[in-house]
Amino acid sequence: MSHAILSPEQAEWLTRHHVRDVELVFADVHGFARGKTLPAKALIQGQELRIARAVPLQSCIGEFPDYRYYGEHDPDVALRPDVSTLRLIPWAATARAMAICDCVDHDGALSPLSPRSALQTVLRRYARHGLRPIVAPELEFYVFAAHHDPQRPFEPPPLRSGRRETGFDAFGFSALGDLEGFFDELYRACERLEIATDTCVHEMGPSQFEINLKHGDALKLADQTFLFKTALKEIGHRHQLSVVCMAKPLPGQPGNSMHLHQSLLNAEGGNAFSLPDGGPSPAFFGFIAGLQRFLPQLMPLLCPNPNSYRRFVKGMAAPVNLSWGVDNRSVGLRVPVSGPEARRVENRLPGCDANPYLALAASLGAGLLGIELGCSPSEPAVGNVFKQDSASLPNTLDAACAAMRAGDAAEQLFGAEFSQAYLAVKEVELAHYHSQVTPWERQYLGLLA
Repeated sequence: MSHAILSPEQAEWLTRHHVRDVELVFADVHGFARGKTLPAKALIQGQELRIARAVPLQSCIGEFPDYRYYGEHDPDVALRPDVSTLRLIPWAATARAMAICDCVDHDGALSPLSPRSALQTVLRRYARHGLRPIVAPELEFYVFAAHHDPQRPFEPPPLRSGRRETGFDAFGFSALGDLEGFFDELYRACERLEIATDTCVHEMGPSQFEINLKHGDALKLADQTFLFKTALKEIGHRHQLSVVCMAKPLPGQPGNSMHLHQSLLNAEGGNAFSLPDGGPSPAFFGFIAGLQRFLPQLMPLLCPNPNSYRRFVKGMAAPVNLSWGVDNRSVGLRVPVSGPEARRVENRLPGCDANPYLALAASLGAGLLGIELGCSPSEPAVGNVFKQDSASLPNTLDAACAAMRAGDAAEQLFGAEFSQAYLAVKEVELAHYHSQVTPWERQYLGLLA
């Protein structure tokens, strides 16, 4: 099937840059880039690509859930490029381009199994209220030496001095100099991919860094985050480095978060979280209340792996609660100090291992349910709530999936087909995870009589 996809200007752009192939990509449920490659000439001529409908549901171990979650006859979806995302691929040795695609079912509707579709569903619901979410992700990651053996721990790369970081360098600059080649190429890639980066900081862990993306439209920022995480991996390999977004790669060290700053614009372009007099609006309080009420049911979308829950350790700057407060980093839902025009809510629960489309869909969706239902939040926390004795969140992926299955928030937001299929993927992965015998078990239990 062929029909016009690109404008004449876009077709000329591909020709002018001598692009041989175009990668038509989408994020699976883990945020991993999948898709097909098409010759640029075929894309210019309007050729359509199809792929198995199940592909967005591929588990991290390569297996799929049962056919009933995506169609007994294993049907296809069409890959429909969002041509506004057409970019040259910075790490390609030959001239290649990429475009992010939507997965489209035979009836012409977006496939509910695609993570990008889930976010678009939430955004359409916001639009019916005359609201547009604005978001800004903060991404933490470790830069390790090339890692080839999963039986061995990760190690920071050797630096100019010959040493490896042990944790002294937080908020310093020397490691940025040591890794200048990697970061220079990363920033140049972000420019070519039109990813608007903001601040960069050396975080608390050894060879751990954070790069923030500038705030903007939620779907565009999800696309940028997806591309950014892909670029981290690809450019890391080019420098013989393993860049790891895993939530807790090192025991006893801080984990990798993906804090989400969120606000809403009203139809007039003003901040819907603020009243004309500058005070907080009912939508602001309803949004926070929705996060408090519904995020416990949506945790598998924010923290999708067994390892994700190792990040929630008291005293390591990771939230273990759903309290909210102003300029308080011990709460899960932080309100930074700002003027009324920049009033926002920072969701500190997601890990950097989360799929950005699904993390934003869950967080924005929970907030929207709170606004629609007129929910009221708890009183804002004062002081350090890390001192609380109990957490208000699931502390394992098994418990999180049970809470998602028992609740109705996911089905309200994304429909039954996506919610059930996503849980089926987690069941496949958890069954494999629980079948493993770990070094800890061999070290300690192997000695018992």
